[in-house]
Amino acid sequence: MGSRRALVVGTSGYLLFIAANLAPSWYTMVPASLYLGFTASIIWVGQGTYLTSAALSHARENNFPEGPTLGSFNGEFWGMFASTQVIGNLISLALLRNGKDGGSVTGKNLLFAVFLGFMIVGIVLMCLLSKRDEKRDNAPTHSSFGAMLKYIVAPLKDRRMLLTIPLIAYSGLQQAFVWAVFTKSIVTPVLGISGVGGAMAIYGAADVVCSLVAGRLTSGLRSAAFIVSVGAILQAVVLFWLLLFYSPTAGLLGAAIPLFIGALWGVGDGVLNTQLSALLGLLFEDVKEAAFAQLKVWQSGAIAVIFFLSPSITLQAMLILMTTGLFISFGSFLFLTLVVEKSSTVRP
Repeated sequence: MGSRRALVVGTSGYLLFIAANLAPSWYTMVPASLYLGFTASIIWVGQGTYLTSAALSHARENNFPEGPTLGSFNGEFWGMFASTQVIGNLISLALLRNGKDGGSVTGKNLLFAVFLGFMIVGIVLMCLLSKRDEKRDNAPTHSSFGAMLKYIVAPLKDRRMLLTIPLIAYSGLQQAFVWAVFTKSIVTPVLGISGVGGAMAIYGAADVVCSLVAGRLTSGLRSAAFIVSVGAILQAVVLFWLLLFYSPTAGLLGAAIPLFIGALWGVGDGVLNTQLSALLGLLFEDVKEAAFAQLKVWQSGAIAVIFFLSPSITLQAMLILMTTGLFISFGSFLFLTLVVEKSSTVRP
C-alpha cells in the first residue's frame, strides 16, 4: 500500500466516524466504529513508517547524525499532534460551555461539523505529501500472505522488542487513563463536565512543549533513557499522590489541582510518544513497518484494557494497576538500555 497511501486510507476512518456522530444510531455508529478500528491501525503504522523514512533520508542527504534527526522529526510531529488537543478542547469548551450535561444537540452537531471540516482539509494535505522511494528506504516486498505475516512477527523474535513492549503497553495505558479515568473521576467532580475541555487543553499544551523539547534533546539511546526517566518519575509522583493523598476539594486550590495533574501527565505523554517513535526507528530500521505495527498492537490492547476495566473497578484499584505497569515498563526499558549498550560495546 505504501506509507503515504496508508495515511490517506487511514484518515478516512476518522472522517466517517465523525460524520456518523452527526446522525448517531446503531446503524451508523457500529459500522463506523468497526471501520475506524481497522483504519486506525493503518494510519499509525503508516505515520511511523513515513516519518522514520523521511527523517533517515533527510539525515543521509545532509550528513546529519540519524539519532538527533529522528528525535527532532518525532518531537516536531508529536508536538503538532498534541497541539490539536489544545485547539480541539478549546473549541469544544467554547461550543459546549452552556450545557451542564455536555452541551445541546445543536452545539454537539456544530462541534462535529467543525471537526469534519478539519478532517477534510487534513486528507487533502496528506494527498500532497511526497511519495517515499520505497526501494531507497528498503521497504519490504512480500510474495505471499505467509511472507508478510512472517515479516510482521519478526520483531517478536528480537530481545530488544520484547524489552520494549512493556513500555509500549504502558504508553497505551497512560493515554487511556487520561480519557477514561482522569476526566471522569478527577476533573469532572471538581470542575464539572464543562471543565473537561479546559483541563485537557492544559494537558495538551504540556504535551506540546514536552514533545518539542524532548525531540530536540534526543541523540541516541542514552539520552532517550534519561528523558524517559524524567517522564516516568513525574507520572510516578502523580500516581502516588493520587493514591495516597488526593481527595476532591472546593475552592481555587481544589480547581487548580486537576489542572496541575493534567500538565504533569502531559509531560509524561510527550516523553513516551517522542522517545518510543525515535527508539523504534533507531533499533528497527530494517523492519520499521513491522516495528510500528507492534507499537499499535500493544498500545491498542492496553487502551482496550483500561476502557474495559474502568467502569467496573475503583479509582484506587486503577491507580494501583497504573503504578504497577509503570514500574514494570520502566524497569524493562532500563534493562533494554543495558542490553543495547553492552552489545554495542562488544561489537568489533
